[in-house]
Amino acid sequence: MGFEMKAANGNRYLMTAAAASLLCSFGPAVAQSDAVAELTTPSSGMEVGVGVVSQNNQRFGQYNGLVDNGGYGLIDLNLVKRDDATGTWLRFSGRNLGLDSRELRFENNRQGNWGYFIEFSGTPRFDPYTVTTRLAGIGGNTQAIAGNATAQEYHLKTQRDALTLGFDKQISSGLGLQLRYRNEEKNGDRLWGQGTFGTWRFLTDPIDQTTRQLEATLNYSAGGLQLAGGYYGTAFENRNSLVNVTNAAVLFAGSDRMALPPDNQSHQFHLAGGYNLGKATRATFKLAYGSITQNEAFATTPVAGAPGNLNGRIDTTLAQLGLTARPMSQLTLRADLRYENRDDKTPVFIYFPAQATVGATTDGSNEPRDIKTQSGKLEASYRLPVQFTLTGGLEYVEKTRNSPPVRAVSYREKTDETSLRAELRRSISESLTGAVSMIHSVRGGSPFLVNTGNLSAATTGDLVAPLHLADRDRDTWRLTLNWMPTDPLSLNFRFDESRDKYAGTNLVPFDFGPRKGRAQNASLDGAYAFSSALQATAWVSHNLNIFEDALCRQTTPNTCPATAANRTWGADLRNISNSLGLGLRAKASPKLELSADVVETKVRDRMNLLAIAPTGGIAPLDEIHTKVTTWTLAAKYALQSNSGLRATFVHDQYRTDDWTWANWNYTPAEGGTTIRQTPNQKVNFLGLSYYHRF
Repeated sequence: MGFEMKAANGNRYLMTAAAASLLCSFGPAVAQSDAVAELTTPSSGMEVGVGVVSQNNQRFGQYNGLVDNGGYGLIDLNLVKRDDATGTWLRFSGRNLGLDSRELRFENNRQGNWGYFIEFSGTPRFDPYTVTTRLAGIGGNTQAIAGNATAQEYHLKTQRDALTLGFDKQISSGLGLQLRYRNEEKNGDRLWGQGTFGTWRFLTDPIDQTTRQLEATLNYSAGGLQLAGGYYGTAFENRNSLVNVTNAAVLFAGSDRMALPPDNQSHQFHLAGGYNLGKATRATFKLAYGSITQNEAFATTPVAGAPGNLNGRIDTTLAQLGLTARPMSQLTLRADLRYENRDDKTPVFIYFPAQATVGATTDGSNEPRDIKTQSGKLEASYRLPVQFTLTGGLEYVEKTRNSPPVRAVSYREKTDETSLRAELRRSISESLTGAVSMIHSVRGGSPFLVNTGNLSAATTGDLVAPLHLADRDRDTWRLTLNWMPTDPLSLNFRFDESRDKYAGTNLVPFDFGPRKGRAQNASLDGAYAFSSALQATAWVSHNLNIFEDALCRQTTPNTCPATAANRTWGADLRNISNSLGLGLRAKASPKLELSADVVETKVRDRMNLLAIAPTGGIAPLDEIHTKVTTWTLAAKYALQSNSGLRATFVHDQYRTDDWTWANWNYTPAEGGTTIRQTPNQKVNFLGLSYYHRF
């Protein structure tokens, strides 16, 4: 069964366990062992069944819709027809048709000539937190603080439905056309809010958005020349331009009308290609020009004399050249040059004159951001005796930014980073290969600019170097080993470690802002075939991320007295993740196949606050622990050669002591909203289905 879970960015520990296990058990309607036959001999199939979820949950079904206890339809379809005389294929497939994450695809093509398809996909996302609030108007763009007499419980959700159309045509032997159009509708509600110091108010973002994408590409090939060029455009439309906040005191100017993301568009023309200059030399290039615009009318009333919209525009120019050559059999050379200019042409206007007081950290205007990036890379690989290969490389990246006239944090207009790379690779034996590599990079740049306030030369604090601008030395090591001592056994090991050391703004003797960083990743996976009917797999991984920084609440510009009222603070942040997985596949009889999988992930977050000077007086924050364990058992029984039964049982447990969401309360007078998550969620899923191929 094509049961699938989809993850959004950042859900690292949940999806590692639950999605991977379910995908292993509910594979496509056609098993992998039949993949080759499926390509040469078309066959159709269907699978229908029912799945039962034991309990309501907010994590297990977050991206597939299995959040409520009860039954769900499990339906997959795969209809195929082929005309052998003309080489024309006709396919219709459907996955997860009984779930919110359903997919449908119809395609018709003639090999080497033409083809088209229509595809639909749904992606739900159920918010993992429970909201209890008196806010009225959830789901609309007019919301009343404490508008309900009693608090109501909500589980927010968004749904993405995408329709994609595609067309391919081989115009001639060396010329082909590709057209793609995608329309995505996103609807639902997500957590939102507003506030000032001392007052925090809960709102929801009423999402009713459309994103359209159009891509047209021409591909040309003749001899040693290959070209690909075309157009890519997007259009974003938000039908809700603002949220009207009623039945509440005004927290700040305009707080009764909160603007939402405005409509915008982008257009890009691009051309890329490669040419074989000889048998051992190849040149490549890429050119692109794009423009992003935002000219939607302001949702709130602008100040007197202001334009009716931002008239925002960013033009981006890209040029890239590459050359690879093998002047001798043992030596391979590579060189790349890249230039990218992000030119922000948005007009500047003072939209918030009330904020533009003397000495303020803003002059009330918008701030266009220009970024110019130039980079180059050289790399050489040489085959040494005794099956050694030595690779060395040099890379340089320079970024130039415009500087705003009024600056609240330390700033520099240019950063540059130089990286040196060395790698030694060897086939140690017929069954063992390994490589070790090291990269050393140094980032510096132009002097940090003195911060200035509005209409005044007086400086503000220049104590913190932002993470992406600070001077940094980074060392990265990597070790890989691949071992196949016997035919049934294979092992793969990889270890990476990076260490960062930062310097300050060079305006003060002490380094404020980022100070140290460290990342470590290790993984080992293996597979063993006891026989053709019994195979086992296992893997384990370890991830560590550490970051340390320092700052000072200062009263005198460019100094940090380090008194009780002007402490030097520090933070030691750590994220540690350990995961393991075990799998077993067995063909118990000619008709019965069994599988078992277990995946477990543990994540620990540590957030230590330090008083560097004067020391002491800091209470440590509690660590946060998250653990996800998923067991999957599956059985497939063949009633006949083309039909059978499939059963899958999944036990999933999510546990956390995340105190940040254990007792989160908004200001009581602003509706008394609370947000909670269930710290221990246990879910059992049982799926039974019948499959048939024809």
